[in-house]
Amino acid sequence: MALYSEKVMDHFRNPRNVGVLEDANGIGEVGNAKCGDIMKMYLKIEDDIVKDVKFETFGCGSAIASSSMATELIKGKPVDEVMKLTNKAVAEALDGLPDYKMHCSVLAEEAIQSALEDYRKRTGK
Repeated sequence: MALYSEKVMDHFRNPRNVGVLEDANGIGEVGNAKCGDIMKMYLKIEDDIVKDVKFETFGCGSAIASSSMATELIKGKPVDEVMKLTNKAVAEALDGLPDYKMHCSVLAEEAIQSALEDYRKRTGK
């Protein structure tokens, strides 16, 4: 059995939504001191919808794949739905992650939550 699913490999090799979103109105950055991974999420929210999302991740292939998949899962979605995104949903969408790499999907969830919190602070919503 392969260590990583085809979806993990695809999102690692061809990550979606990479980069900086200059007009972001929600930015979140989180890291894991143990593994050294750092994720930064940029959200552009209009009318309570995530109109655009980008990420920058310094980390392993699982961290990059988790960031990429997370952005795909929230793009175009209402904020109240995005708030409910879990790391398990990210891992499932990737057809699973090895147990010792699940922290990567947790970082993706935390980065999105951090960006949403920043959005709330900026907008008072």
